Amino acid sequence: MKAIAYSEHGGPEVLKYVEAPEPQISPYEVLVRVRACALNHLDLWLRRGIPGINIPLPHIPGSDIAGEVARVGDKVTNLKPGDRVLLQPGISCGHCEKCLAGEDNLCRDYTLFGRGVDGGCAEYVKSPAVNCVPIPENLSFEEAAAFPLVSLTAWHMLITRAQLKPAETVLVLAAGSGVGSAAIQIAKASGARVIATAGSDTKLAKARELGADDVINHSTQKISDEVKRLTNRRGADVVFEHVGQATWNESIRSLAANGRLVTCGATTGPEGKINIDYLFVRHISILGSYMGSKAELFSALELLRRGLLKPVIDIVLPLEKCAEAHRRLEEREQFGKIVLRVP
Repeated sequence: MKAIAYSEHGGPEVLKYVEAPEPQISPYEVLVRVRACALNHLDLWLRRGIPGINIPLPHIPGSDIAGEVARVGDKVTNLKPGDRVLLQPGISCGHCEKCLAGEDNLCRDYTLFGRGVDGGCAEYVKSPAVNCVPIPENLSFEEAAAFPLVSLTAWHMLITRAQLKPAETVLVLAAGSGVGSAAIQIAKASGARVIATAGSDTKLAKARELGADDVINHSTQKISDEVKRLTNRRGADVVFEHVGQATWNESIRSLAANGRLVTCGATTGPEGKINIDYLFVRHISILGSYMGSKAELFSALELLRRGLLKPVIDIVLPLEKCAEAHRRLEEREQFGKIVLRVP
């Protein structure tokens, strides 16, 4: 099969369009003919190399996958060849305490397509049958690939971790990112007021189109000052943080009393300081969030079916242009998801 793979860590130039062996499936797995695969920042970090995280080389990246079932294992009864499916990005053991409690994203063996196993930047990928989710009829393969990881992550952050309530105010950092664009829509569907940030007026206009009530240009405005101005100095009940070091202090300062900061990433660096006095006097909560459960993806899909959540696609490129797609994501040119089409 044709695939994108890298045999060493480095810049986008290490991504090669190569011939790779077709995956062999077990009785409880399926072989999926990939039709589209979307990029995430995780792809960039793993390609560059993360200290302490070893991945098998050569490696095929890609966590957001949509396609058709090509072959099913002997023990698979719920799928058949030809079924259109998107893949739940997280893979877990299925039998530990956390998995059985519906918290499979906390499984000690949890990994992702394109991280611990080969991903979807290829003509074929193997998957546990339990990770296959039917694609709604009105969704293209490209839209289906753009949906799972960011929608699942944003749902888990806002609904499960931050326990967002109607009429609360949410500050969404980096609206142009995939997870930011999903967060705006989920927060609006929950009845919240949304303040979104981005680095250009073009991206801010698109954030408003998705439902943001107010916007902040973080290139020219101080985030916390603008949040205080927009909320009559009250602050935001929830800050949706995934930028990290560059925005951490502003995010903390943007919180209302009893506010919750929820974070799933640190694309600009992992270091963040906080004044402990400020933390307890203001009753602030800081919540970590990592992916989400398989069940939560179905909740996000229900919003999609109701027309309240849609995948946001920046650009679709052919698979062989994967290096170009990585460069676009690194330069933060996109609004929404960059998707690779697999012919």
